[in-house]
Amino acid sequence: MLIKVSSAAHSGLESLGIDVEINVANRGLPGFDIVGLPAQSVDESKERVRTAISNSHVEFPQKKITVNLAPADVPKEGSFYDLPIAVGILGSVLHFEIPKKSLFFGELSFDGSLPLFAKEAGFEKLYVPAESANEAAIVQGIKVYPIENLEEMIAILLRKLHLEPVAYSEGVPSFTGAAAAEFDMAEILGQEMAKRAMEIAAAGGHNILLTGSPGAGKTMLARALPGVLPLLSEEESLEVSKVYSIAGYIPPGGSLIRVRPFRSPHHTISQIGLCGGGTKPQPGEITLAHRGVLFLDEFNEFPRTVLEALRQPVEDGRITISRSRGRVTYPSRFMLVASANPCPCGFLNHPKKACECTVREIHKYHKRVSGPILDRIDLHVDTPDVDVQELAQDASAKRFLESSLVIQQRVARARKLQQERFREETIHTNTEMKNAHIKKYCVLSPEAEGILLRAAQGFQLSARSYYKVIKIARTIADLEGVDHMRPEHIAEALQYRPKVYGSA
Repeated sequence: MLIKVSSAAHSGLESLGIDVEINVANRGLPGFDIVGLPAQSVDESKERVRTAISNSHVEFPQKKITVNLAPADVPKEGSFYDLPIAVGILGSVLHFEIPKKSLFFGELSFDGSLPLFAKEAGFEKLYVPAESANEAAIVQGIKVYPIENLEEMIAILLRKLHLEPVAYSEGVPSFTGAAAAEFDMAEILGQEMAKRAMEIAAAGGHNILLTGSPGAGKTMLARALPGVLPLLSEEESLEVSKVYSIAGYIPPGGSLIRVRPFRSPHHTISQIGLCGGGTKPQPGEITLAHRGVLFLDEFNEFPRTVLEALRQPVEDGRITISRSRGRVTYPSRFMLVASANPCPCGFLNHPKKACECTVREIHKYHKRVSGPILDRIDLHVDTPDVDVQELAQDASAKRFLESSLVIQQRVARARKLQQERFREETIHTNTEMKNAHIKKYCVLSPEAEGILLRAAQGFQLSARSYYKVIKIARTIADLEGVDHMRPEHIAEALQYRPKVYGSA
């Protein structure tokens, strides 16, 4: 007797349809085999299923049982198939009909991809363990049924028990990977140009590099950034929650992640730690920072090979990890915030302290970060040392400094404009614009275009840098709430060209 039960498999953040085919034959020696490229954890399902059925007061069939997980070329791991295998075997013993358009999954973390897959594939019902039902109910348009135990599943399939589908409710706060803002922008004295650059970066999702002497306030600026970023949208919240579910950071009953992740790995991190990998590819820091911030302090101290691995993720917003058993793609649309000293000792061009580095040492220090990586950073900002007298004046006038909340309101308005602008596109922010988007959405006045062309010739801007200036100017215009980009928007955007490191 052949019974087919629908289930699913994970591939990165996506879900793939799996047909669990159970054949219970009277001929042959009694046995229980699972085929279809199962991992050891799947093969161990045999004992779990056998025990669960026996504990449900149903005699396990002493027949030749063969379970095929199709398609065979998709690797299967985990205990996700316990429920569909058990349902198939019970169907052969108790002779009930498998509900149509129903998907069975034996284990579910906080991963919205499974209910999304079930809905898109045309399934109407999803049966999952009770502790996972709330998480599965995130996606609207599919009925999720919580199963307490296999005995309850049997009663439902025999139509002896009627179960109501669950509705999603906000659970306990989840581990978010997000750091609450450690500083308010009003607490950072001086550095007005850097604070303006951080506002532009937050509004458009632009990458930014802060360069300055030790103690100038680079780290404070970065740590204050979460306070000016808007909350995640519903779509972004589901994306980020899926990432943290796969990484195992969300507790049972946890709620959707609502705040943007803020990740700050140490400069000794490995390439696998940053980009992801392993025998079973796991997401790295760049994926955990998806839709949030990746802060790389002491940028030049990171190994060059680690930084070079950022090229494709920064450009494309995703990372593909290939292994012998297949490959997975994880999202990595993050905002890169980097900070660096101008030289090894940190006091190059300092107004009061002499630099002790040789020209050779400075050159070697700068060469640790390649030109292509720097070219992918939108805003390059110097954070000069703030004079003590200026600090005293700012401290006395601190009540007049803008708070993070005030800046966040402007950033949120700019983000809303971008959301409306790109509602029919696959992008969310200005930094994600490709050349076609720029031509469509970035209208320059004749005066602004003239300034940009002269600057491109005078500063020898690369094609990437040319379009980068336009994207920054678009964000500046959004912060002002205007449609057309004026000369002053282009002029301000040009101020954020690289100064210390190389050329544009």
